[in-house]
Amino acid sequence: MSASASFTDAASVSHVKKPRWYRSTFYNALILGICNFLAPGIWGAMNSLGAGGEASPSLVNAGNALTFCLMVLSCFFSSALVKLIGIKAVLIIGTMGYAPYAAGLYTNNRFGTQWFVLVGAALCGLSAGLFWMAEAAIALAYPEPHNQGKFLGFWLTFRVCGQLIGGAVNLGLNAKAGEAGKVSYTVYIVFIVLQCLAPAAGLLLTSPKKVERTDGRAVKLDIQGSSVRELVKTAKLFCSHEFLLIVPLIAQAVYTEAVMFTYLSLWFSVRARALGSFLSAVIALTGGNILGWVLDRKQIPLKVRARGAFAFIMITQGGWWVWSTILTTRYDRTRPTYDWGDAGFGAGFTLFLILVLAFQLQYLYLYFVVGYLAKTQEEVVRLAALLRGTESAAQAVSYGLASVSSFAVVGGSALNFGLWGIALLPAWLVVREIGGRLGDRREERERAVREEDESDVPTESSSVEKVPV
Repeated sequence: MSASASFTDAASVSHVKKPRWYRSTFYNALILGICNFLAPGIWGAMNSLGAGGEASPSLVNAGNALTFCLMVLSCFFSSALVKLIGIKAVLIIGTMGYAPYAAGLYTNNRFGTQWFVLVGAALCGLSAGLFWMAEAAIALAYPEPHNQGKFLGFWLTFRVCGQLIGGAVNLGLNAKAGEAGKVSYTVYIVFIVLQCLAPAAGLLLTSPKKVERTDGRAVKLDIQGSSVRELVKTAKLFCSHEFLLIVPLIAQAVYTEAVMFTYLSLWFSVRARALGSFLSAVIALTGGNILGWVLDRKQIPLKVRARGAFAFIMITQGGWWVWSTILTTRYDRTRPTYDWGDAGFGAGFTLFLILVLAFQLQYLYLYFVVGYLAKTQEEVVRLAALLRGTESAAQAVSYGLASVSSFAVVGGSALNFGLWGIALLPAWLVVREIGGRLGDRREERERAVREEDESDVPTESSSVEKVPV
């Protein structure tokens, strides 16, 4: 089945007029994916090379910590900005800070300039929080309920494609670099050009009110009331019982990113890092799309899908972090730099590939869970902001700790293993209610939008002028 077909197959909506392709949910998943590829995808490509492709991870990890600290602030205020200028404009503005970050890495790689890395990281943080919120809200609100998982998988594929292409480019340029060190500065020129195209790609996105879905229902992502009221409601939602219970799960899921990319930069040669970036992307995009397909299977009850995916992801995560802690403890003693022909390369390299796959699966599952927590379309925007803000806070801590050399070697794996244990019970208390006490909130939101649209359409009797006899 083709990707476009998977977004339009639904027997129950056969009576609805076929959407125009340039306003369909598949088209918008494609555009959102391209924006993701050109902005955070290329950012991920640089980090997947290990420490942004630099010889030492300390400066880049410190810059990333600054980025995520500022993203916490921009995420929190992002829903209020949606009220002022709309979700599409927020998305476009959010793409604009990524290129300066790549430029900072370029000047550091070629000329040894350090201050520009931090300036670029700050600009990236101020804009990226807006982008993260906007793309998350769009990914949760645009697709039909029966296409939610496929939409998420397709969208996140592009994020991994940045890593895939970055790894392929770097592998081609550094195939003979079988030792530790930094990547060629030519790689960054390619990255900068690509990231400059992101705002133009954002212009191609369809505004929510113009999206045409296969079920005929409208998409509403507008915010009512004042900006101050919106900030208050966002803060109240953060303090809700259900969201607080999944905060440890969010933190554990995204903390992994700094750990696995620092691990790659510490223990592998330049060309092995490039190979890892390329192969892990292939594995992650395959696994992510399979999970998205499974989560959309209506033949399987919602609560079974939610609980089954949670059990598989969390049980395997525990095993990977035990393995990671054992290997990093060993490497701390032996201090290797593995190239692909060395003895012992396979065990350490395979762990990196699995960690990237596990990150992709858990990341996609987070959006699945959050999509069933929002009661209204307005809450979709707020929860997207809170999800991305919480992610940013956790990643600020993870990259900050990873910039401390003595902690980065073993401490990251051990801490992530601890976070996994802390997240299990609180997350389960929420997951077990999806399809149960919480019902199917996504379907309830869709139904509410449909009823509101129907109530806005005047009936034939009300539109006829009454003439007294």
